[in-house]
Amino acid sequence: MIVSNDAIMVPMKPPYEITNRILLLYGQITESLGLCKSLLLVKPEARLRRQNRIKTIHSSLAIEGNTLDIEHVTALIENERVVGPRKDIVEVQNAIRAYEHLSELDPYSLNDFLKAHRLLLEGLIESAGQFRKRQVGIIKGAEVQHVAPGYSMVPGLMKDLFDYIKRDSDIDIIKSCVFHYEMEFIHPFEDGNGRMGRYWQTRLLMNVNPIFEYVPIEETIKNNQEQYYKTLAEADNTGKSTGFIEFMLDAINLTLRETIDESNPGNIDFKKRSDFALSLLNEWFDRKDYMKINKGISGATASRDLKQLVEGGRLETSGEGRMTRYKRIG
Repeated sequence: MIVSNDAIMVPMKPPYEITNRILLLYGQITESLGLCKSLLLVKPEARLRRQNRIKTIHSSLAIEGNTLDIEHVTALIENERVVGPRKDIVEVQNAIRAYEHLSELDPYSLNDFLKAHRLLLEGLIESAGQFRKRQVGIIKGAEVQHVAPGYSMVPGLMKDLFDYIKRDSDIDIIKSCVFHYEMEFIHPFEDGNGRMGRYWQTRLLMNVNPIFEYVPIEETIKNNQEQYYKTLAEADNTGKSTGFIEFMLDAINLTLRETIDESNPGNIDFKKRSDFALSLLNEWFDRKDYMKINKGISGATASRDLKQLVEGGRLETSGEGRMTRYKRIG
């Protein structure tokens, strides 16, 4: 979005560049989604769905300063009594309700977007489900890090943003990242902008593949929170969301592969994977070589396979840590 000198908003396609890293990460995500299809994995089994939903809620709220731990979130999902700050408890209860209704919301509806904000912030702020009516900024320490567009511009900016995700021919996964950044830049609400950006990106990704409803991307963001805010700030400074798109695609890719790995009954496929790999790997090799042969498996799966092969006496090793190399015995 660009503001002219006379403060008239000129709607245009959000600025970003397609880099080699974006293409690489998009290709890896597409490969993982292909693996989902081959495994007939529409959604993880019930235990993992519940576990990942808990991770999602806990992580997204922890990013915003909620003090309840993952055990508290689990207890609230199970309707058990929890002792803690009332605001934090209400935030979790609201998030539980909002994620229960996630699949019912139209990802291209601005009205449903406002409805989602009301679900997340009801009982926490008076303006839940409404655009802000005052000027706001983001302060980090003693410095103003970001001054959001004037409140009178918010409805028009959000309409333009929804027009973009509905009508633009960009790749949907990339558009979800662009939406996340642009929404944070517009800062349409008095509170809850961060959790809404992450929540609505998940809803957009679900239109790409339903597996994303249960992929806890928020946990990866929380574990890389400093980099998350850094890439948001860099996008503000450069006027392009390229770096933020790269960060989010990396988070999506990592979390998706971990979810597939946890969903896939590895012990069933281990023998097929390892026998096939060892039929081709006749000299010293490393984990990357093993993964090149077994396309689509995660690094965690490869490490477990190799450990099991070593413990089973089928491989010998040389070196330690990342320098470990393997060779078939016999």
